[in-house]
Formats: sequence, C-alpha cells, structure tokens
Amino acid sequence: MWDDDAHYWAVALGFMFLGAGVGLAGTPASHSLTGSVPVSRAGMASGTADLQRDLGGAIVQSILGALLTAGYTASFATTIAANPQASSVSEQTQAALEKSFAGAANIAEQYPQYAPQIIAAAREAFLDGDTRAYAAAIAIVLIGAALVFFVFPKREAERELLARYAAEDSK
Repeated sequence: MWDDDAHYWAVALGFMFLGAGVGLAGTPASHSLTGSVPVSRAGMASGTADLQRDLGGAIVQSILGALLTAGYTASFATTIAANPQASSVSEQTQAALEKSFAGAANIAEQYPQYAPQIIAAAREAFLDGDTRAYAAAIAIVLIGAALVFFVFPKREAERELLARYAAEDSK
C-alpha cells in the first residue's frame, strides 16, 4: 500500500507491527505444537514444527518472489508497449528492462537521455509487482487463520487430548 514517496515512519511502523505479530504468535504456536503431544514425542513435534516453519517459509518466499517478478515484468512490458517509441526498443534492451530493477538501472546508465523515464517506469513496475506479492501474502495469512479457526481442535477437545497425553505419559 506504500508508494515510492511513503514516509519512513509509516514503513517502520508497519514492520514493527509485523515483527510484534510474528513474535506474539511464534511462541504460543511452538508451545501449542510441542505441548499437544505426549512427552515421549516432544522431540518429534519440535522437529516437525521446525520443518514446517522452514519449508513453509521457503515455499511462500519463493511464491511471493515469483509473483513480484511476474508483476514487475508484466507492468514493464505494458509500459514499453504503451510508449510511442516502443518499436525502437530492441528485444535485448526490452528483456534487460523487464528482467529486474538492476537491469533497468543498467540500461538507464547506457541511455542517460532516457534515464529518468526508465527509472520511473522501473519503480512503478516494482510497486506493481510488490502489490501482487503483498496481496498474495495477505490471502495466505487469511487462509491460514481460517484453517486454524475451523480445522484445529477447539479448547475442550484440546483439553481432552492433553489429559489423554498426560495419562499416557504417567504410565
């Protein structure tokens, strides 16, 4: 939701809320996982939790990175196609512009007379890709919250499970 002229305090505040949310959710989630199995299986639960967090994080990060890249590329391709001088842009130059922000910056250095327009288009394309990635991240969080709410055992069922595990551990 930020644009390229967003104030630092707005960005910092957003990241502080993100960090606080992850910090407040992480410990109870880990405790819930390891505390909901018999003591004899706590090590397995801990390992499973670590695997889920690491593998899930890697997969989601890859998905969000792919969405960011696809959004950037599509936006830059649209910008180039809409330009009246689009036919004079070589395929190699267009590929470099669409590949990454760094590629666009390199092209801007090669063509200083067009540098402001190239950098502005690259920023806009990056923000378009960024918006797609953040929208997907929000959807993933909402789906995860719905799964936890509807699929995980409710408080009474969890207490029954914990009592059963405690009885199992005392044998």
